[in-house]
Amino acid sequence: MKNFLILTNKKKDPGLKISKHIQEYIEKSGGTSYRMCDFTRDIQENIGCITKDTECVIVLGGDGSMLHAARLVVPYDIPMVGVNLGTLGFLTEIEIPKLFEGLDCLLNDQFHIEERMMLDGRVFHNKKGTYHLNALNDIVITRSGFSRIISFKILVNGKFLDDYAADGVIVSTPTGSTGYNLSAGGPIVNPKANVILVTPICPHSMQAKSMVLSAEDEIEIRIEPVRDNQLEEAYITFDGQVAQKLQPGDILKIKNSSKFAKVIKVNGDSFYKTLRIKVGGKYEEK
Repeated sequence: MKNFLILTNKKKDPGLKISKHIQEYIEKSGGTSYRMCDFTRDIQENIGCITKDTECVIVLGGDGSMLHAARLVVPYDIPMVGVNLGTLGFLTEIEIPKLFEGLDCLLNDQFHIEERMMLDGRVFHNKKGTYHLNALNDIVITRSGFSRIISFKILVNGKFLDDYAADGVIVSTPTGSTGYNLSAGGPIVNPKANVILVTPICPHSMQAKSMVLSAEDEIEIRIEPVRDNQLEEAYITFDGQVAQKLQPGDILKIKNSSKFAKVIKVNGDSFYKTLRIKVGGKYEEK
C-alpha cells in the first residue's frame, strides 16, 4: 500500500501532532497521504476526501472514531486501520508505542483484512420508511424522557418471538458483542462469526435473556404503547452516534447488511488475546 487517507479525531489528537508524524513517515517511506483534519460526528461531512486512489484509511481516535469511519468508508469498499488514541480501543489495531512498526506493515503489505458484518436498519412510521442506516457495532432502542419502561414486540422472519417491557433492546453484530451488549449481560462472540445478537436492556421479566440468531434472520421490532392514555417515546441509535426518535406504532426492521467493514490486522494477535488484554486484564501465554 502506498496511498493513504488519514482520518483524525481532533479531540484525540490536539494540534494534529500524531497525524503529522504519520503523514511525514509515510511520505519519507515513498507513500502518499492525505489528511482529513476535521473529523466530526456528521457522517456526510468530508466524504469527498476519499478518492479512487485511496488504498487504506488510517483512523486516529478510539472505538467511536472507528465506528464513525466505518459509515464513511464502507460504501467505497476501502479497508481501514485504527491507531488507538482512546481508552479501550477494542476496534483499533495499532498502539502508539508500536506506531511506526504498524505503518511499516501497511507500507510493506504485511497485513491481512478481516471482513466484519454490519447491520442494515430501517425505521417505518405509518408504514412509510423514514430512516435507513448501517451499523458496525449495534442498533439500540432505548427509552427517552422520564424513567419509564418501553413496551415492544419482536418478530423474527415474520414470526412472533415475544413481548418485552424493558429499558430497551440491543441488536448487535459479533463486532459489537464486546460493547453495550456485553454491559447489558449479552454474550461475547468472535467477530468472525456470522450471527446477530438480541439483548433486552433491564427487562421487566425473570425469563428475558439474550438470543443468538442467524445472520440470515430478519428482525422486526414494533414499539407498543405502555398505557392507552400515555404516549411513550423512545430513541433508536446506530452505533451510539446517530439517533432518531420513535413513537408507539413505529417499526424497526433489521437484517444483515450487504456491505462489510474491512478492518486491517497487522499485529497477528488473536481475538482471544485482545479480549484478555482489553477486557479481562493481562494475557498469559500458556
